[in-house]
Amino acid sequence: MNLLTLNIDTIPLGQPLSFVLRSVSGAVLAQRGYVIRNRADLELLVQRGVSLCIDTAESDDSHRAYMGQLQRMLLSEKPLSEIAKARMEMVAQEGSQNNTNNGPPNWPDLQHRATQLLRSPPAHEFGVRFMDLQADLSRYCVLNPDATLLALIRISGQETRMYSATHSMLVACVCMVVARATLRWDEEQILRIGCAALSMNCAMTELQDHLALQNTPLSAEQISAIENHPERSEILLRSLGILDPIWLEAVRQHHHRTPGRLVDKSEAQQMARLIQRADIFSARLSPRANRVPMPVTAAMQSCYYDEEHQVDEAGAAIVKTLGLYPPGTFVHLASKEVGMVVRRGLTATTPRVAVVLNRQGMPTGELIPRDTAAANSKITGVVAHKDVLRIQVPLERLLALV
Repeated sequence: MNLLTLNIDTIPLGQPLSFVLRSVSGAVLAQRGYVIRNRADLELLVQRGVSLCIDTAESDDSHRAYMGQLQRMLLSEKPLSEIAKARMEMVAQEGSQNNTNNGPPNWPDLQHRATQLLRSPPAHEFGVRFMDLQADLSRYCVLNPDATLLALIRISGQETRMYSATHSMLVACVCMVVARATLRWDEEQILRIGCAALSMNCAMTELQDHLALQNTPLSAEQISAIENHPERSEILLRSLGILDPIWLEAVRQHHHRTPGRLVDKSEAQQMARLIQRADIFSARLSPRANRVPMPVTAAMQSCYYDEEHQVDEAGAAIVKTLGLYPPGTFVHLASKEVGMVVRRGLTATTPRVAVVLNRQGMPTGELIPRDTAAANSKITGVVAHKDVLRIQVPLERLLALV
């Protein structure tokens, strides 16, 4: 068994489990398909000292039927855009035959798939499984970018055990949404930057997950592994059959500190710069064992200005696209209520918000939508991390308002 401990918030409620829920000893707590109705059942297990785990070796890849065709396309070195187009057509065909595929994304399942794939890349089918995962993320970014951003920003603010894959998914989706909405890149470029961002840390996925839980200072070996991981990730991707030169160069350069206009850079350098800015923003939103998340406004500022303290073109595109308060952000309102941003608005400062705490600081029975363009509901600031910890709202309820 290859057991992975789960954060209680990543386990879906009210829908069939897509995995077998196990204890740390491997004992079955709930079979695949079992529906956990309420959080209290899980909290009772945790209070009794039971760790909630999944065996990544038995994670269900719901798209296994497509593997053969994707494998043949990859081996024939088809362009990424052609592979993506074929994948979308296969999804549409599957959806017409099975209505269950038309529902919302199963984000915990995507986390598990990404973690398993990036922690232990399979030598013979990595490219197929990677493109399958990437195609799902790309599709969600097109169909409902606000819901995708909300889910990944919310999960990233809670997740530490599967930090690396969750972080890479968020960076990939931020890059794809920004590239499409603001930079107006073509679909081939959007697909390529999504692939590069999702795979950028593949050579240190397990180390990143460990570091997210580590309270002690970094060792010399860990510092070295962090510093050279872009080059090692490129080498690993080549060994796994990834041959796209622009994708590989973007991975190799994604930590380069090279300010300047995007138009003056090569295609790979432009992608690397956008990934680097999105990486900075996303990393500052995530908790560590020895660090609380940075306020979203500070995270935005960190990617907005470059190494020379000038406005960075890629960072500015992120702020313009996501707004100052992107989906998944907790905010204070002029009404003295606390809400979570669920959808971007017409301007960077006027998103749609769902109220989760009333004026007395008590949880609302129902999520109440607010338009922050209205004077009495305008945003007055972000909520401190210590105050966010006590707010427990199921992700499914928030996504229903997008």
